[in-house]
Amino acid sequence: MLDSELNGEENAKRLDNEQTGLYALCMGRTRETSEARQRILETADRLFYQDGLRAVGIDRIIAEAEVAKMSLYKHFPSKDDLILDFLRRREQLWTLGWLEAESQRRGETPRDQLLAIFDVFSEWFNKPDFEGCSFLTTMVEINDRDHPVHQAAVVHLANIRSYIERLAAEAGIRDTDSFARKWHILMKGSIMAAHEGDAAAANRARELGELLLAQHGC
Repeated sequence: MLDSELNGEENAKRLDNEQTGLYALCMGRTRETSEARQRILETADRLFYQDGLRAVGIDRIIAEAEVAKMSLYKHFPSKDDLILDFLRRREQLWTLGWLEAESQRRGETPRDQLLAIFDVFSEWFNKPDFEGCSFLTTMVEINDRDHPVHQAAVVHLANIRSYIERLAAEAGIRDTDSFARKWHILMKGSIMAAHEGDAAAANRARELGELLLAQHGC
């Protein structure tokens, strides 16, 4: 074999090794970056839900997530950006992964699924770590209607109402928008009543829900 051919093979192997090493290094950094971002989100989710948006500062999140300040700001340029991701995470975990999933699991018909929401709420209200709805508390804390965080909370609440509207349509209710808004008032009202200490708030709301369904022929 010619020296030029040997050199070519050696160069190709060296280049392949360098590329493999670079790929592994990049993947390692990507994994570290992803893990840091996840820790930040999980920490912010716990602290924001537990103590509220204004009471929790960036430095506390950094300390409890055990990340560098530069790492946090790399993923979230501002606290508002972090809050917006917190709300999106709440929708995935709370609205879709818990409320919708549980009401559908417990109810066989759309009517049953609507009422099951208050059964789920009843258990939630009686948990020792009950802190209320993040979307509602966000609107109270950030009460400027033009603020992006306030607007995001409004959208996430509207998404819950869309789920109610969908169940209402499946139940044969004609004016689904009006019904969904009334049902959502029962939901939000029961949450605030539970905040006041009314442990039976969900059961009371369920009774009113049955009356509302009866008015719509369900």
